[in-house]
Amino acid sequence: MKTKIFIALTLIGFSSFAQNTSTNFNLTRKGFNEKNAFETTSFVEKYFRVPGNTGFNASIKYVEDILKKAGYVEQKQSEMEAPLSYRIEKRAMKNKTWEPVDANINIIGETEPLITFRTNRNMIPINCISTPMEGVTADVVYISDTKPSEIEKLDLRGKIVFSESHPSRLLAIAAKAGAVGVLGYAMPAYTKPEIHQTSIQFGSMKANSEVWTLLLSYKAKEKLKASCLKGLTKLKVNIETKIYQSEELTIIANLKGSEMPAERFVFSAHVQEPGANDNASGVGTLAEMARLTAELYKAKKITPKRTLTFLWGDEITSTRRYIVEDTTRAKGILWGMSLDMVGEDTKKTGGSFLIEKMPDPSAIWTRGTDKHTEWGAGDVKEKDLFPHYFNDFIFNICKEQGKFANWTVNYNPFEGGSDHTPFLQNKIPGLLMWHFTDVFYHTDNDRIDKVSSTEMKNVGISALTAALTLISADESTASETVNQIKNDGLIRLKTEFDLSKKAITEGKSAVDEKHIIETWSKWYVDALATVSRMPVKPETTRVGSAIKVATLEIEKQTSIYLNELK
Repeated sequence: MKTKIFIALTLIGFSSFAQNTSTNFNLTRKGFNEKNAFETTSFVEKYFRVPGNTGFNASIKYVEDILKKAGYVEQKQSEMEAPLSYRIEKRAMKNKTWEPVDANINIIGETEPLITFRTNRNMIPINCISTPMEGVTADVVYISDTKPSEIEKLDLRGKIVFSESHPSRLLAIAAKAGAVGVLGYAMPAYTKPEIHQTSIQFGSMKANSEVWTLLLSYKAKEKLKASCLKGLTKLKVNIETKIYQSEELTIIANLKGSEMPAERFVFSAHVQEPGANDNASGVGTLAEMARLTAELYKAKKITPKRTLTFLWGDEITSTRRYIVEDTTRAKGILWGMSLDMVGEDTKKTGGSFLIEKMPDPSAIWTRGTDKHTEWGAGDVKEKDLFPHYFNDFIFNICKEQGKFANWTVNYNPFEGGSDHTPFLQNKIPGLLMWHFTDVFYHTDNDRIDKVSSTEMKNVGISALTAALTLISADESTASETVNQIKNDGLIRLKTEFDLSKKAITEGKSAVDEKHIIETWSKWYVDALATVSRMPVKPETTRVGSAIKVATLEIEKQTSIYLNELK
């Protein structure tokens, strides 16, 4: 009987959900141009992007041109002065910006370079200085034991230090010992460096250092190590970088709401980092979403009641500033979403499209089909849980697009680390759309050939459909969401009950297992309560009544499960 009820609930919830969002899906599916998203991604990924440098600023300018062509006008005083507006915020930078130009490492006596910037632009860590124009020629000292006490015994003056660890770990010791430079290697296992032997993950080093550092690929590291073990090895190293004063740019665009303009949905895509998927694909996807939003508005196909905001800038920093610099504005942010690494060709990268959920109990008790990515679990406690309908609402939107486009959609428990975290830290619902685990993550093999325009289209359609639905939500939308959350909650409780029942038979504490069920129940009860703010203008008590009925159903089923756990 329980199985039959479970299936029926699933079908009812999915049907009502799909019906309520079909209009917006029709608009976004017809209007999203994946070629536009791909072209923007191709432009942005050409550059190694650091706030304030040439590539970062060129990317901001490229997005500005898209917005202007779409009909957004530059804001003069207030973002409420026009239906479609944008602004570029400029800030003086405390530290100078940096950009790489060229680098080569040559083993003296060999004709081919050990490694070169042309094939490995991540070989130069952020903040690395240039060598003299003629380069540096010096002996290499290979260090297998990186304990400071062992290194201090070596003569490193005028030499290049080489170890199989990140060069930043040895920088201070090497500088003190009089070394001219440090070579290192640091690739996590999930990037499969023995297979993808030319990959280097980008990194950084201490600014204003007089000693340079460079990163090696697995292939280059193994070749240099073999040479050092044979005997004396001498290298010639050339590095050219630019370090200069600049300003940091953030670009923000708005479609003003007609009834509740102070309330808004905020999208954020970070510009910095050198990869195609990370995060040129987020920049490109969000730019196309903003373009389509303007097109739909000008054609009078959408009449948003709340404001829709698009933000491009420095990861976490720009989003956090947008929230905390204006407390009045922050009070009106009802939802936030980060688009980060959203364009992956999953057949090439090995990653899967994921929605990183706001903290729910799966971030504490990760079991069954729930699993963390290689990024790793965050330190989530029960006090950190963030009950809200946003998790299930977005996941169901994406599942609908997945069914339509044969697109694989998954989720992971909260982990943190992108532009969704500032929202959550400020008690605003925030989610991340991304891909992981990616063998090319943060490497210089994250290039445009690993990007799928179809993947960007599916993400863009899902994200924009969700936003358009929420910024004009009425009581019907909210009532359908209550039903959806209730059904999702009952499904989750059944899953957790089965897991707890099995755990108890295997010797786990019944008290502990009941606590897990109770925590999930409370999370969904509290999530149901948040639906009350969804309608732009509640006109009746319909939603409140639906929440009460759904809450009683969740609590009743919870009581049944708790009584059965012994």
